[in-house]
Amino acid sequence: MVNKQNFLRRTVLPALVLLGLVAYQYYSEHQPPLSREDVAESGVVEAAYAAKRSGVWVEINGRIKRMLPDDNEGSRHQRFILELDSGHTVLVAHNIDLAKRVPVYTDDRIDLRGRFEWNDRGGVIHWTHHDPDGSGPEGWIRAHGKLYR
Repeated sequence: MVNKQNFLRRTVLPALVLLGLVAYQYYSEHQPPLSREDVAESGVVEAAYAAKRSGVWVEINGRIKRMLPDDNEGSRHQRFILELDSGHTVLVAHNIDLAKRVPVYTDDRIDLRGRFEWNDRGGVIHWTHHDPDGSGPEGWIRAHGKLYR
C-alpha cells in the first residue's frame, strides 16, 4: 500500500498539476478576442472584466486611488489600486524583484502596460516589467515622465 501511495504522490499528482497548468495556459491564450465594439464602448479593462477574461495585455492610464502594503510572499510586489477614468478600479501588482519600485503616491497619474487577470474585485494587472528571459511581451509603468520596467 505504501508503494501505491508513493507512486500516486510522486507521479500521478504532479502529472495532474502539470496538466492543469497546461490547460489553463492554453485556455487563456486561445480565447476569442474581445470585440472592437465592447472595447471602444467601455475600454479594454472594462470589456475584459465584463467578459471574465484573463491574460489580456492592456495599455491604460489612471489615477492611484490607494497604496497597499507590498506583497512579500514569493516574488515581492508593490501594490496599489488604480482608478480608470471610467471609475473602474483594478489592483496593480508590480514585481519589485524584477523591476525597480515606482515612486508613486495616492492621486498620482500613471500610464502602464501589463497583463490583466480577471477576479470578482475588478481584476489585477501584473507583468508590468521587462521579461527576464526575453521570450514574451513586456510591460512597464510610466510615472512622472520616467519609464519603469
